[in-house]
Amino acid sequence: MKTRIGLVFGGRSGEHEVSIRSAARVIRDIDKSRFSVLPIAIDQNGSWLDPTTSLTLLPPSAADLISDDACSVNAESIALIGDPRYKGLKNLTVANSENSLYRIDVFFPVLHGTFGEDGTIQGLFEMADVPYVGCGVLSSACGMDKVAMKQLFAANGLPICRYVWFLRSQWERMPDGIVKMVEEKIGYPCFVKPANLGSSVGVSMAADAEHLKSAIAKAAEYDRKIIVEEALQMREIECAVMGNENPQASTPGEYIIRNKQKAFLDYTEKYSGTGNNEFVTPAPVSEELAEKIREYAVAAFKAIDGSGLSRVDFFLRTDNGALLVNEINTMPGLTEASGFPKMWAASGLEFTEVISRLIDLAVEKHQEKAKNKTYRDD
Repeated sequence: MKTRIGLVFGGRSGEHEVSIRSAARVIRDIDKSRFSVLPIAIDQNGSWLDPTTSLTLLPPSAADLISDDACSVNAESIALIGDPRYKGLKNLTVANSENSLYRIDVFFPVLHGTFGEDGTIQGLFEMADVPYVGCGVLSSACGMDKVAMKQLFAANGLPICRYVWFLRSQWERMPDGIVKMVEEKIGYPCFVKPANLGSSVGVSMAADAEHLKSAIAKAAEYDRKIIVEEALQMREIECAVMGNENPQASTPGEYIIRNKQKAFLDYTEKYSGTGNNEFVTPAPVSEELAEKIREYAVAAFKAIDGSGLSRVDFFLRTDNGALLVNEINTMPGLTEASGFPKMWAASGLEFTEVISRLIDLAVEKHQEKAKNKTYRDD
């Protein structure tokens, strides 16, 4: 019998569309001799959709690959439920229908950003006691919060750029004091970011005090916590990590930006294929530096207690050659344009095998947790 994967995608974050593209890639490349996929979409309002409706969010090339028996029922909603025959949350039921019980063996939340990559849905899966792909509650939350992430990196001896952070309420009470702090500790130019968003959403570059004020106001629209980082002359290097207790790092890759007038790659350019950037694997660096990147990537993954998968982003300074850990992404994009699958392909691992390993790692992590008395009934 095939292992049934509950593929959860969409979601309430600004990365809803990218999540759909990631899900479509997983559906196309998953080993269909081992796994069957049950699509479970979450719309932008937070509603969980039944499998048949979920198919309508996917491109036809992916939707056509879902077997008819997986989505044979149309209904208004779904419910994730328990079953007396099994421990935890093992089934999905479709409302207002007959014969609507579907077994789910492993959940695969291909959700990027808030309400999917930040520990929230991971908490649901933990409460339900089911295997799921990716990092756990703590590592997901720390990987989403750029401040907590950098604090953990620094505590583990990893080199990072200079930064300051503050709350929206502090900015509203004492804007002049915040501007002064940024000018004294960071200077211009600098990058202003919401602390809990990804894919460059809400990010601005500030060249002076007026730009800084507008950049902070923009970031504050997205999050109550704002981080300001120094702007560096640098190259953007990435490295993929996969594993649980003994994580492995991939061949590094690099974003090559053609239009040097752009200060950074924004959300649109990362995912729309505008032609202003190219992701190159392997990154054009020495083998010695590539090994250092892999070493730091694993260390960053362990610093947040990661599991399953992550992508670690680096700054390679062009003025002095220093390598800095920028951030970690605990559910990186899995689209055709995404770096994570490309870096593993450059490492000799095609995406079909990557997906299989991620599912196997989810089962392994769940079985390991079952050994802990906290997770047992006895």
